[in-house]
Amino acid sequence: MATVSEWIEGARPRTLPNAIAPVVAGVGAAIALDAFSWWRSLLALLVALSLIIGVNFANDYSDGIRGTDEHRVGPLRLVGSGAANPKAVLRAALTSLGLAGVLGLALVALSGHWWLLAMGALCILGAWFYTGGKKPYGYYGLGEIAVFVFFGLAGVLGTVYVQAGRVSWDALGCAVAVGSFSMAVLVANNLRDIPTDIESGKHTLATRMGDGGTRKLYLTLVTVPYALTVLMGIWHPLLFITFVTAPLLLKPIMAVGGGGKGRELIPALRDTGMAMLAWAVLSAVALAL
Repeated sequence: MATVSEWIEGARPRTLPNAIAPVVAGVGAAIALDAFSWWRSLLALLVALSLIIGVNFANDYSDGIRGTDEHRVGPLRLVGSGAANPKAVLRAALTSLGLAGVLGLALVALSGHWWLLAMGALCILGAWFYTGGKKPYGYYGLGEIAVFVFFGLAGVLGTVYVQAGRVSWDALGCAVAVGSFSMAVLVANNLRDIPTDIESGKHTLATRMGDGGTRKLYLTLVTVPYALTVLMGIWHPLLFITFVTAPLLLKPIMAVGGGGKGRELIPALRDTGMAMLAWAVLSAVALAL
């Protein structure tokens, strides 16, 4: 049996900023529309957290039973390492995704925007089929697009919509920025795993673009939020405060741009995620003010 600490590590807490950042940014955009609701924001956050934990356990299970994680460089995988029974990890994944579904249903019912059920169902299906099923889309280079849609566009715009009943250009800008950050986190992850993914037959976007192209993509993605900051700052000058988060990206940019490999890239995921969360928090404060 896996220990409590191993289960916590298996849930991959370092990925939680990918769930928290879009909700925080969405809250800021909702406040700017004078439509903030603390309980709807809380429910949106709980949905996002349950969803990403479910994704992580589902990936652990699906990759583990395929043997993809046998020579993994990154954090502990419960199934791949043999620390936990695959069925137990599957139950954890389904429980987390089920909780996301129940919380999402409650949010939709209380907000009255029933069409959002379709988006919620799509998010849950996307979480499972990322590495699950006979033809997981994560094995065909589509993972980054899914992350951009689910933890960028859907996360931010959904948070705004359940509160305001509409979205704004500010919300869209934040959604694209957070989505770009989330993509950068996954790109750094897949850059690290190129050798083992090729060996196991996992065709991620990184294996298709190659080492050099993947590094260029990462560097491009982390510049997008700050380019959007300049554009949005024309109408909201306080948004320029988000540039104080740029130094958080110095180490990951040096690691990725400097040719770091394997374990040298692990901190890049954490630091990119923290830069995303810090950017989202400061953007929310700026929009709220």
